[in-house]
Amino acid sequence: MQWTRRDVVAGIAVSLIGLRLAAQKKAPLPPEPPLTGDDAETAIRALKPGQFLWAPSLAPSGPILAIVSLSLQRCYVYRNGVLIAVSTLSSGKTGHETPTGVFTVLQKQVVHHSNLYDNAPMPYMQRLTWGGIALHAGNLPGYPASHGCVRLPKAFAQKLYGETKLGMTVVVTDSDAVPRIAPAPNLLEAAQAVDQNTLAGGVVWQPEKSPTGPMSLVLSGADKRLMVLRNGVLIGSCPVTIDGPIAETMGFTLKSIEGADFRWLQLPLPGQTLSPGQEMSAAERARVKMPEEFRLALDRELTPGVTLLVTQDSMRASSAGTKVMVFESGSGQS
Repeated sequence: MQWTRRDVVAGIAVSLIGLRLAAQKKAPLPPEPPLTGDDAETAIRALKPGQFLWAPSLAPSGPILAIVSLSLQRCYVYRNGVLIAVSTLSSGKTGHETPTGVFTVLQKQVVHHSNLYDNAPMPYMQRLTWGGIALHAGNLPGYPASHGCVRLPKAFAQKLYGETKLGMTVVVTDSDAVPRIAPAPNLLEAAQAVDQNTLAGGVVWQPEKSPTGPMSLVLSGADKRLMVLRNGVLIGSCPVTIDGPIAETMGFTLKSIEGADFRWLQLPLPGQTLSPGQEMSAAERARVKMPEEFRLALDRELTPGVTLLVTQDSMRASSAGTKVMVFESGSGQS
């Protein structure tokens, strides 16, 4: 076989490309952004509109929690209790304020357009309510400017979208304090409004009302009641007894199920300092007692990623106190 000058040149070019790609593969990874240590807060506050810090390798696996701070215009992302990312954001402007509360991601769409606001694009949309509130990529002018949604830098929204699942917990707060909790619907009235034939001893169990979707549990110390929501719809409720008082709002996510052992990871809500990977202890689990038949039915529905919120507040819509929304049922557009 006779080689021409063109063959030789082409062979050299291919070799050079191969060496360049090999060099790129062996190049050291950039250092992780400062999300830990004394410089973390300084770096976070120094972020300019559109900037973010992203270090998922700090906690490669585990449940994810996002905390949206309206006062700081920042989104903090924790995985397995470890801070892995922080981003700037733009929340709702005056007259269209982003509601504070504890939400779960109800729907995800890479390509989505608003049905309420002139078909406006909402890339990497993660829906928080059926009434039009979501996380998505959008313009960040450096101040609240949306119609209620939480806008994020496009690159950050894309990365976050790739890491999350339906049912992820998102806490939206306008202060550093742990938010008080109140429901969008009146959960207690909804529990009492079912067919009396299904109501025995104050127990409701109707999983068929919402067969699929992200599940969340709300335990009210004031009402002595556990409520089960799936896809924002109340599917179960039962009275409970609680040993000792509930002092503050706490959040947990079901990390894993190992035989009969349900391992709940505590979520770092605003104003709370936890050890990385802190779990609910056996003693804490033993504090709450419920009807055994209800517990067995609930256990069959639980899967890793389910959120549990424990609050001292009442779920009655008429109860007093400064509160926020927790989840939302029904359907709508955004």
